[in-house]
Amino acid sequence: MSSGDRRPPGEEADESTADRPLSSDTDDTTVSGATGQSTGDSGSDNNDGGGSVDEWRGSDTAESAGSESLWRRFRTATDGPLLLLREVLLSAGIVLVIGLLLFSVSGVWPPMVAVESESMEPNIDKYDLIIVTEPGRFAPESADSTGVVTAASVSETEYESFNRPGSVVVYENPDSFGPPVIHRAHFYVEADENWYDRANPDYVAADSCDELDECPAPHAGYITKGDNSQSNAQYDQANGIAPIVKPEWITGIAHVRIPRVGYIRLALTGAASFGPVLPAGVGGMGAGLAVAIGRRELIR
Repeated sequence: MSSGDRRPPGEEADESTADRPLSSDTDDTTVSGATGQSTGDSGSDNNDGGGSVDEWRGSDTAESAGSESLWRRFRTATDGPLLLLREVLLSAGIVLVIGLLLFSVSGVWPPMVAVESESMEPNIDKYDLIIVTEPGRFAPESADSTGVVTAASVSETEYESFNRPGSVVVYENPDSFGPPVIHRAHFYVEADENWYDRANPDYVAADSCDELDECPAPHAGYITKGDNSQSNAQYDQANGIAPIVKPEWITGIAHVRIPRVGYIRLALTGAASFGPVLPAGVGGMGAGLAVAIGRRELIR
């Protein structure tokens, strides 16, 4: 610097400052702006992410509230389809629980039969509901190895079932296309036995064993009969209802009678309204039907 160009120190400093480029300020401003923009963008992203989470949580809460509200309406409905659905499910649940309890006690399914004929009157009436158990369960001391007490083996004072001696059995003939039969067991016969001499003459329409299809006995088993002396005047084995009942054909023993309740089961199947599927009096047998839970029982 020449002497002519000398300036006071303060002025030189000011000039230096004045001549200095403003790139630093500009850079600061630029960085600051960029930083602000980045921050803003980041904030925008954060806000967007936060909004998505809030919306998801709100949707989940709304679904939970809706489910809770529907359950509350289902429990407290006093009319409409929800009330009907609740009552149907409740009734079905009660029936299922009762059925399972009866099955655990009886050991046989179905544990009940509904009577539609008069073949066991006056001791079991039409539309009665009968609870049965598997053979041998709850059998008295006088029962045989199958769990059956025959009417001829005991007196009324020793064992009585439905107001008369002898077990009321449910049996099924595998050679027949018909449903099972529920009648009283009167006595047991051995194979080739002439059981005509042991029979009650009022219950056979024959003068000798030769006039009966099941005499002599083709195999060992039970002679059975319905209690109604008018519609079932003869043994099942004397009027053609069934052959001599083998022990393994017996599927249940009747124990308890619930009057008239069987009408509900029969009404649901239409049997109570439209009559028996097989007409009464077929072959002079006074045949009828009993409908069980899940199957039909033929009552003669």
